[in-house]
Amino acid sequence: MPRLTEVLAELDALWPPERAEQWDAVGTVCGDPDAEVDRVLFAVDPVQEVADEAIALGAQLLVTHHPLYLRGTTTVAASHFKGRVVHTLIKHDVALHVAHTNADTADPGVSDALAGALDLRVVGPLVPENGLGRICELDPPETLRAFAARAARRLPATAQGIRVAGDLDAPVRRVAVSGGSGDSLFDAVRAAGVDAFLTADLRHHPASEATQHTPLGLVDAAHWATEWPWCELAAAQLDEISDRHGWNLRVHVSKTVTDPWAAHHTSPVAHHTSPGAPN
Repeated sequence: MPRLTEVLAELDALWPPERAEQWDAVGTVCGDPDAEVDRVLFAVDPVQEVADEAIALGAQLLVTHHPLYLRGTTTVAASHFKGRVVHTLIKHDVALHVAHTNADTADPGVSDALAGALDLRVVGPLVPENGLGRICELDPPETLRAFAARAARRLPATAQGIRVAGDLDAPVRRVAVSGGSGDSLFDAVRAAGVDAFLTADLRHHPASEATQHTPLGLVDAAHWATEWPWCELAAAQLDEISDRHGWNLRVHVSKTVTDPWAAHHTSPVAHHTSPGAPN
């Protein structure tokens, strides 16, 4: 069996930590470099449910996309939920490693996995300077309505589902995708001349401005759902590395839904009517 330090060296080669944004917190949170590893679990969020899943699975390494301590901390006391995660993992000899914005800009990375989940053909990066996001094409084209339905079918189910803005009957051939929060990328999306933008966490004002300025269609999925496909891509990459080295690692992807929203109730008010107006 490989040691943890050997596995982490391969993961850092896939997602170099120096490619992470300066504000990010990537890398190893806890773990003994000399510990042996034979089972690995990939997940989006380092929450207690996922830590418990790693332990029940018998994993020695948990790899997550989201950092546990993004803004730093002065304590890992178990009286806080994040500290409890750390205590749980250390007690059971489970290491935690994070690949966040360094996985976003990797090639292949988070947005490649998102495009793959929707069976889109990637033609290039959305932001060439740092490799963030992807520009994709549909062949044959389909309506915005059909493209949103494709996203709803192909991405993991969440309470939010898929929100759509724009002309539902407009043809969509060229699409920008970005896993996770994407409304900071509207300038790049407009410059790319795409027909639609699939991402998550779109806020009111950026979305409103985007639809007023251009005929751009917007497809807004849950943050967790747009990033979960990366777990499958990353697991496949580690499987290939394991085979190459003869490590015989058992690599798993968490199916635990860690999207924080529990339910969604559709308003009975007709689309774009005044509040309280009759249907």
